[in-house]
Amino acid sequence: MTKNPMGKTRDVDNPYAIFRFKDFEIRVLKTYQLPKNEEKNMYARWFTAAKSPMTYGRWEYGDTYKREVLPFEQIASSPEYDQAYGKDGKPVDLTPRPTHGSILA
Repeated sequence: MTKNPMGKTRDVDNPYAIFRFKDFEIRVLKTYQLPKNEEKNMYARWFTAAKSPMTYGRWEYGDTYKREVLPFEQIASSPEYDQAYGKDGKPVDLTPRPTHGSILA
């Protein structure tokens, strides 16, 4: 069983990823599932902190559906997020590839 690398809650000043749209900012502080399991779950959720003009400059914390965060522009991400989701939102393929000269090549 693979452990979720983003399953531990982070502080708002050190999020796994930051998304922004106009005056709205969402910071991902925790994910509950591995990305491969999220793909099968339309209700996949992330623990986030959100700030907007409606929060008067303060962070509001709570669970948000992943599908509601991804349309925002990703402006920053941690190495853990990049490895799991990739910079373009697609998981990084970590499958070992045969090197030149290998009998499998």
